[in-house]
Amino acid sequence: MCECFFRLSSSASLLACGIRQASSQIYIAPDSLIGVERYSSSLAIENVPEDVQEYSWHQGANDTEENLIISYNATSHSRRDGPMYSGRESVSIRGTLRIRRSQLNDTGNYTVRVDTISDTQKATGWLEILGELLEIPQISVNTTSVVDGEDAVAATCYTNDSHIQWYVNYAAVSSNYRMTISLDNKTLAIRMFGRFDSPLQCGVEILPELIQKSDLVYVTVAYGPYSLLLRSSPTDFNGVLSAEIGSQVEMECISYSRPESKYRWIHNGSLLSFSEKNITLPSLTWDQMGRYRCIAENSATQLTLYDEVHVQAPCECRRGPSLSPNLPTSMPLPGGCLVTSLSPSFPLCSLVVRVLVDGVAARGKSDRALEAVSLAQNDVSGH
Repeated sequence: MCECFFRLSSSASLLACGIRQASSQIYIAPDSLIGVERYSSSLAIENVPEDVQEYSWHQGANDTEENLIISYNATSHSRRDGPMYSGRESVSIRGTLRIRRSQLNDTGNYTVRVDTISDTQKATGWLEILGELLEIPQISVNTTSVVDGEDAVAATCYTNDSHIQWYVNYAAVSSNYRMTISLDNKTLAIRMFGRFDSPLQCGVEILPELIQKSDLVYVTVAYGPYSLLLRSSPTDFNGVLSAEIGSQVEMECISYSRPESKYRWIHNGSLLSFSEKNITLPSLTWDQMGRYRCIAENSATQLTLYDEVHVQAPCECRRGPSLSPNLPTSMPLPGGCLVTSLSPSFPLCSLVVRVLVDGVAARGKSDRALEAVSLAQNDVSGH
């Protein structure tokens, strides 16, 4: 008994006919007998016995050796290529014939022979390869440039088919809290369009599991700047960058933005003349000390972020003026600190120098007071 299946869609007619015998006999599944040029085609066998020894596929209505395409031995798991093998055919362990990159001349009858331990069965089916698909759907959008999370985008699919599937960022979608598909499926509206909502695409089903898709439409999404970071060398600590006079200092402003952020730098309240994202001070001077602020701006999103760092000399000893050689070799300082091994010319921090000077002045006053008391006592004893 031959059962023919006819399907009409647009201007293309699809015809499939399979050989189906008694319920215990094998047959080629009708739904698998439609192929499309440049796509893979599959011919599946139904009612396959459990004790299969070999599957043999032939081009034509007969199972002669001359028209053998390929055979598969289910026992040894080996295959044999026949005269009609083109290099595009393969057989699965269940006997399905798969033809890669189908061509128009693949259209025709295909016969499968299934050898079992005690029997041999045959089935023939007709495979038709379609040279032209249905009309490719077209897609358009109302805008191609939006701000992340702020604007809406409406897309329209132009096709006569009502079975339309929408794709957002390559994934199939349906209506949800942000996306609305019209009743005729031809319009997709996306509220608060985000940077992960592009590209857009629509498709129509022309065959089971075969979707004809439109071209991709990309929407440019402006966002940022996000996560502004001012990175420096030497590394700053809590916004303070310590560097020696004459050393090299590098600062880089990093932000995530589309389009790329525009940068401005402010030094001690004065706008600098360049707009690069990084600054290099090859030989640090006293005039270059102070606070640096990096400002990142996105003209499309109207967002602005900034970060800043304070460049200063490290608090370490610098050579100070020569002090009197009569100073002691050690002197206690407030807070329990002790300065030792003083010499006529020694390095001290400015704070230490100030404490020492104040201490020397206080000691001088004390020495002069003791000297006055001693003189007074001498005068009294002389009388």
